[in-house]
Amino acid sequence: MERRTMLRNLFSSVVLAPMLGGYATSAPASIVEADDERYMKRAIRLAGNVPKFPFGALLVDEKKEIVAEGWNRSVHNPTWHGEMDAINKCAASNAKIDWTRLTLYTTAEPCAMCQGAVAWAGIKRVVYGSSIPFLKSLSWWAIDIRAEELARLAAFRQCTVVGGVLEEECNQLFRTALTIK
Repeated sequence: MERRTMLRNLFSSVVLAPMLGGYATSAPASIVEADDERYMKRAIRLAGNVPKFPFGALLVDEKKEIVAEGWNRSVHNPTWHGEMDAINKCAASNAKIDWTRLTLYTTAEPCAMCQGAVAWAGIKRVVYGSSIPFLKSLSWWAIDIRAEELARLAAFRQCTVVGGVLEEECNQLFRTALTIK
């Protein structure tokens, strides 16, 4: 394939697709699991706990059991994002858990802080709905680094990042949140 064509394809999949509401990256169907939508629906319900900041998250083990749930509490502490809430609840109630057997489901792509926590914990898989470029298009605050990039840079851990699961439903949460006073 010609270099120019390769660059155009890369730009389209990594830059244009997220801007147009598509997957954050071209996620192969093989990494999307059968239960991903079911757990994302639960994350969406958890986001309803704070409709103005609809970041809901849950951790699921390999037996398909929910081990922790969380939602955004940043009005109390700026670092208390939905993912951080779920991670902290899991740590508090499951002292000996094997983090490498968990999947994190979250309504929005984890920010740099949250994806960093995923790496330090050793969570093997992250599934999200809305992308950082989408959130930024709505003027949500976000550090402009993608979860997949952070996962790649944390070479001491293995983490698969899957974006765009129930994306439109998650996107609608964030559009609606902008109308709440």
